[in-house]
Amino acid sequence: MDAVNENEGRKHPGVERAYRNERIVVYWEPKLCIHSANCIRGLPQVFNPAARPWVAIDAATADQIAETIMTCPTGALHFARLDGGPQEGQLETTTIDVRPNGPLYIRGHVRIEGPGGHVIREDTRMALCRCGQSNNKPFCDGTHRQIGFRTNPPSEPAQTP
Repeated sequence: MDAVNENEGRKHPGVERAYRNERIVVYWEPKLCIHSANCIRGLPQVFNPAARPWVAIDAATADQIAETIMTCPTGALHFARLDGGPQEGQLETTTIDVRPNGPLYIRGHVRIEGPGGHVIREDTRMALCRCGQSNNKPFCDGTHRQIGFRTNPPSEPAQTP
């Protein structure tokens, strides 16, 4: 029997935690979180890793929470509005942001397929490994920081005298 990467079994994000109130549900998939801390910087009263639970769903408005979640580059955080507010939308274009010394941040409609067209993940935000050492390939797991992964800066344009 061939070894199968456990990520290949995910057709939809494998949400492990859901935090809800009557206005919004916040879904967190820890395996995709690389601790970019956008959520913590954006709404520290809601996203506090020292607290249990770490998401204080009633500490901000649903609009504020949704706006902050959309800054999560990995797709570890998602939301569903229960109050009739806008749901997560899809961008018309897909963009790839090559992070210095880090992963590829992808935004837009992204579908990753494995052998035989098997869907590994379909999402609107992802961080893909660039260092080659992630234990959650093809997704980044933050290992690039631990191993000191470095990228070369782009070449300077030629100077003309």
